[in-house]
Amino acid sequence: MSNLTRWDPFREMMTFRNWMDRMFESALSTPSWQPFTWDLALDVAETDDEFLVKASLPGINPDDLEITYNNNVLTIQGEIKEEKDVEQHRYHLRERRYGNFSRSISLPATVKADAIQATYEAGVLTLHLPKVEEAKPKRIAVKSVGAPQMIEGKAKEIASKN
Repeated sequence: MSNLTRWDPFREMMTFRNWMDRMFESALSTPSWQPFTWDLALDVAETDDEFLVKASLPGINPDDLEITYNNNVLTIQGEIKEEKDVEQHRYHLRERRYGNFSRSISLPATVKADAIQATYEAGVLTLHLPKVEEAKPKRIAVKSVGAPQMIEGKAKEIASKN
């Protein structure tokens, strides 16, 4: 099920402004001696039964991840170590990220914390967060009031009465 959202240029401007503000705040607040912390990109999907969260984390050891869930907030943290054995080389391009990362998201419904499952395969972390029963959508049957009732009869019975 997808929602249709009307495009709002002012919302787009505010989103861009907030992104710029966060970028400058993080750049100015991180001391030069401290490793840079970067945000983790996530995909979050919802079904009737669960939330599905996917994060691309190539080259990380799953044991270096810390995943917590508390008060409807999911937090994924970890660190990718910088390769220090290639200092004698001159880089022409260095785009791979390293350092600490952390990402917290609020989920719109309560999940069963003891039933959360996490898997890591081919550089993709996948989390299955099952919803509690109260959070699952319920189908409500609609009963018709005052509608005319159908009368059924066989053609032979009607012909014999006439």
